[in-house]
Amino acid sequence: MTGERKQGTVCIFGTGDFGRSLGLRLLQAGYEVVFGSRDPKNNSLVSRGSKVMTHTEAAQMAQVIFMAVRRNHYQFLTSLTSSLEGKVLVDVSNNLKMGQYPQSNAEYLSSLVPGASVVKGFNTVSAWALQSGALDASRQVLVCGDDPKAKQAVVDIAHSLGLTAQDRGSLRAAGELEDIPLQLFPLWRLPLWVAAGLTALLFLYLLVHYVIYAYVEDRKDTFYRVTISLPNKLFAIVSLIMLALCYLPSSLAAILQLYHGNRYKRFPDWLDRWMLSRKQLGLVALAFGVLHVLCVFVKPITYSFMHSQDTDVIEQIRENVTEPFDNTEAWRSDAYKSLGVLGFSMFLLLGITSLPSVSNTLNWREFRFIQSKLGHLTLVLCTAHCFLYGWDKFLQPSRYKWCTPPPYMVALVVPCVVLVLKLVLITPCIDHRVTRIRQGWQRPRKGSGGGHTTVSTGKATSL
Repeated sequence: MTGERKQGTVCIFGTGDFGRSLGLRLLQAGYEVVFGSRDPKNNSLVSRGSKVMTHTEAAQMAQVIFMAVRRNHYQFLTSLTSSLEGKVLVDVSNNLKMGQYPQSNAEYLSSLVPGASVVKGFNTVSAWALQSGALDASRQVLVCGDDPKAKQAVVDIAHSLGLTAQDRGSLRAAGELEDIPLQLFPLWRLPLWVAAGLTALLFLYLLVHYVIYAYVEDRKDTFYRVTISLPNKLFAIVSLIMLALCYLPSSLAAILQLYHGNRYKRFPDWLDRWMLSRKQLGLVALAFGVLHVLCVFVKPITYSFMHSQDTDVIEQIRENVTEPFDNTEAWRSDAYKSLGVLGFSMFLLLGITSLPSVSNTLNWREFRFIQSKLGHLTLVLCTAHCFLYGWDKFLQPSRYKWCTPPPYMVALVVPCVVLVLKLVLITPCIDHRVTRIRQGWQRPRKGSGGGHTTVSTGKATSL
C-alpha cells in the first residue's frame, strides 16, 4: 500500500471530527497522513493507515500541517516554534460568532508562529462534506495567505481531493472567510423580510375586507375562510407582487443611468442590495405561487365550497329555474384560467433555469433571454390572469368594503408600474440611449467640448 502512494505526507494537528474526516479523504487521495496529538496512545478513532504521534514528531514528517484545533488551544504551538519553521500551516478553524475576536484566527496563528507560512482554508467545508465526498455539499475551498507558494500547496491538495479552490487574497481576508460559515442565508434576508411583511399586511387587509366586514355589517361568521379561501388569495397576491419586484430594480437602474448620463455613477446601496437579491425574490415568489396552485386544487373539496354549490343547485330546482349560459362569463373564466396555467408554467421555467446546475449549462445570452425576456412575459401573463379574474368588479360599489378597493386591485399596482416602466424603456429612442450608456457612452458635461469624460474606475458600477 505504501508503495502505491504518489502524493506526499500531510500532517493534521487534532483528531476531532473534522481532522479525522480530512485524514480519511487524504488517505483515499493517496496521501500519507500523520496526526499530531497530545495523547498519541488514544488513536482508536483515526482511520486505518494513518499514524498518530506527538505534535513535534508529526511536524517533522510533513511540510503541510492542518490546524484542526480551536483557537483557544493554539498556545501549545509556542513550544514548537523551531519544528514549525518554514512549514505551511493551514488554519481550518471557525468561531462561534462573528466578531468574537479583534484579530482573525489565522492572523493570530501567524503571530504565534512567525516562521511558518499560514494559509486560511478548508474552513468553509464541513466534516460531513468530506465524509460524503462533497457530492451533496459545497465543493469550494476558499484560501487566503501572504505566501503564494504556500497557497498553491493548499490549492493542489484541494484539487487532489476533488474540490475546487478560489484564492481570496492575502491573510487580511481571513476574517471574512471565518465569517462565511456563520452567515445565515445572507442573500435571503431581504426577500424573506419582504415576503413576511407583505404576507402580514395583506393577510390583515384580506381579513378586514372579507371576514371582519361581514361580521360587523352582516353579522355573518365567516372566520373559517382563514384556512383555505384567504390564504389562496394571499399567496396569489404576494407571488405576483414579488415577481414584479424582481424586475423593478432593473428599470430603476436604467432610469438612474439616463439621469446621470453614464454607467459609472454608483447605484445607491439599497438598489445594489435589491438587485443582488432578485434571484431569491423570484424563488420566494415561486414558492408562494406553488402554494396558490395547491390551494386552487384543494378549494373545490372544502366543505364550504361544496355546500355553496349544492345549495345553489337545490335553490334552482326548488324554484324550477335554470341559470342561463353566459357566453361572456365563459370566455372570461376560461381565459383567466388558461393565462394562469401559462403564467405558472413560465414561472416554473424561470425557477428551474435559476438553479446552478441548469444555469451553468447556458451561455450569458441564453440565460439573459430566459430571465429577462421570458421573465417579463411571465409577469405579463400573471398580470393578465389577475385582470381577467377581477374583470368588471371594480365597477361594482359593493366590492369596496369600507371604502377599500378589492384585493385584486391592490395586487395589480406594482406589476402595472413595472410593466409601464418597461414599456417606456423599450421604446426605440430611450432603449437606444440606454444601450449606448451601457456600452460606455457618457453624456458630455456642460462646458465640455468632447463626448467623453474621465471617471474614476474605482466608482464604476456596471448593471
